[in-house]
Amino acid sequence: MELDLWSIERAHYAQGCKVICGVDEAGRGPLAGPVCAAAVILPPDLEIPGLNDSKKLSDAKRRALFDVITEQAVAYGICMVDEKRIDEINILQATFEAMQGALDQLTVRPELALIDGNRARDFGLPVETIIGGDGKSANIAAASILAKVTRDRYMEQQAEIYPQYGFETHKGYGTKRHYAALTAYGPCPLHRQSFLKKFYEGK
Repeated sequence: MELDLWSIERAHYAQGCKVICGVDEAGRGPLAGPVCAAAVILPPDLEIPGLNDSKKLSDAKRRALFDVITEQAVAYGICMVDEKRIDEINILQATFEAMQGALDQLTVRPELALIDGNRARDFGLPVETIIGGDGKSANIAAASILAKVTRDRYMEQQAEIYPQYGFETHKGYGTKRHYAALTAYGPCPLHRQSFLKKFYEGK
């Protein structure tokens, strides 16, 4: 059965809401690097073959869809909040800050923001949270791809500066290789100190 990612949006369109954006993040869980959020407004019922939750797509497919989404979106915004800010205000608040930054970049003001997950803050416009929204809403799925690809590319660039950690492969997540590098070299400026406490407590 073909995935219908427009049913949520259509229900809102039917009620007179015409400009809807999707919001999602990438990078809440890693030990290193920023959290990245994206906000996307797609033209209603735009068919983008292969569009889905970014986690269900190959890296090559995500990167190809990134170009399609950025070319065809009515508007989009992408914002990263770095590891220092994450340590300062915690990952949830940093995620909300990144989402607000992405929304603020939109050149068209949405009437409604569909946000992946079950928590949101006051973003200055009506919001609806949707658990698993990146697999249910076209706009959220598009946002998930923009956020994931942007963050992945950033971590690949950082891997050239800090080659010993393997950021180009795990993107900062807590893999066996990453923990081994932390043991051998200690943290670098990209690491979230608040995320490393348990690692060092276990030493």
